[in-house]
This record gives sequence, C-alpha cells and structure tokens, in this order.
Amino acid sequence: MASFNPTPLGHEDSLGVRYHPRVSSSSFDRCSKARGPSPIPLSIASEINVIIKSNQSHSSNFRNTLIDEAHFFWLNGYVNKQNCRIWSEANPQVYVETPLHPEKLTVWCALWAGGIIGPYFFKNDEGHNVTVNGDQYRAMITNFFIPKLNNHDVQELWFQQDGATCHTARATIDLLKDAFGDRLISRFRPVNWPPRSCDLTPLDYFLWGHVKSLVYADKPQTLDHLVDNIRRVIADIRPQMLGKVIENWTSRLDYIRASRGIHMPEIIFKM
Repeated sequence: MASFNPTPLGHEDSLGVRYHPRVSSSSFDRCSKARGPSPIPLSIASEINVIIKSNQSHSSNFRNTLIDEAHFFWLNGYVNKQNCRIWSEANPQVYVETPLHPEKLTVWCALWAGGIIGPYFFKNDEGHNVTVNGDQYRAMITNFFIPKLNNHDVQELWFQQDGATCHTARATIDLLKDAFGDRLISRFRPVNWPPRSCDLTPLDYFLWGHVKSLVYADKPQTLDHLVDNIRRVIADIRPQMLGKVIENWTSRLDYIRASRGIHMPEIIFKM
C-alpha cells in the first residue's frame, strides 16, 4: 500500500505570515500588503553601516561613500512626486496635477562628506535637454564623473546608486567595477541597496529639496537662468554642511539596524 503524506496546513513566509498552499499567489500578495509595508532587509542596512563605520576608522577625511542620483528640475517650479510615498491604512485620496508639456532639466550630482561632484546636465548630441538612458549615463560617467573624481585624493572610495535600469545595466556595472571594484553599493551588487528607500538617500532627503528651496526664489524665466541658479546654489554648499548630512545618514542606518529593518515612523530631520 502506498504511503500517504497529508498536505501541511501551511507554512510561514519570512515575515511570519502563514498561508495555505492552495491559496493563489495573488491572493497571498493582497493579504501580505494588508499587513503594511515590508521591512527593509536587516542584512542590507547592517552591511552598509559596517562599510561606513570602517571608512570612518580608516580616514580622518572620512566616510568615503559617494551617493549619486539624477533629478528633474521644472522651469515652472513643479515638484516631482515620484519619490513621495504615503503610508496609510486607508486611501489618502491625494491627487497630483502634472503639467502636460513642461520645460525641465535632468540634473545629476554625486555627494559625499568632502564635497559634491556636479551638477551635470543631461543633453543629447543636438544640445537639447533629455531624460537619462543607459548610453547617456555611461557617457556621463566616462566623460564627466571619472575625470572629476580623479581630481580628489580619496582612497578606497565606495560608490552607491539606486536601482534605476540605466544604473544596473550590465555595461554600466562593468564600467563602475573598473573604477570601484567591489566597493559598489547597488541593486544585485556585492552590497545590496533596498529599493524605494529615498529616506536613506541624502540626495533625496537633503540635496534636491535644499536646492529647490533656493533656485526658484528669483522666478527664473528660462532654462539657462535655472541652470545658473542650480550651479550657484550647489557651489555654495559647504563641506561642513555635507559632513552633517552624512552623519545624519549614518544615524538613519543605525535606526534601521536597531529596529530590525522596519520603516521609520518619523523622518530624522535633525542635522
């Protein structure tokens, strides 16, 4: 007689959710979402925090971690809500109006405790402002970022980027590995970075907001005027301020590690 092994009633996922094997994946996903946002993996925050603490001990200059990102600046001052996340148990009923054909710039910067590399404005071969694709991002790294970086006497520099497709394309990763080796914090890299983590990215929670609070003060009427304002405001940011920004960044990572990866109930604004 053949033996009979009864189907278990269910098992738990990594978040402790018990589900039945006959429940469809879509139904299980809906139930998981009802529990609220998933925590950031603890190992990721710990890995990054160890890197930063190690850099602090190796260099009085510090914290050799470069964080890069590109961002839109609209001529009319419109604020892109792409990185705004509203966590709520109920639908917040928030509507965002978007201009139909806005004039805008795509601006890139890399920030670390010692300064800012950039701004860089993405343009095509005809000189028109464009959004970023893989070819343009790699051209910026080769022709702008690496030459600027070579002007800084910094050893054992780490580079952190988010999971945008142009960042994680194989050709891009190969280019960055030539410059940084395994000191690369990115999606699917030796040190992972949690997606949708703008509260852990200094350019999101500090730089772009700081710059936008100042560049529209004189109501620029042309993109060239806006470019001049962006260059001026970024050039005025002192290393002392950037040092405090990076200290705030490490405190956020400490919070994530101590709380075992849960989302921060309130943003740490103190700098």
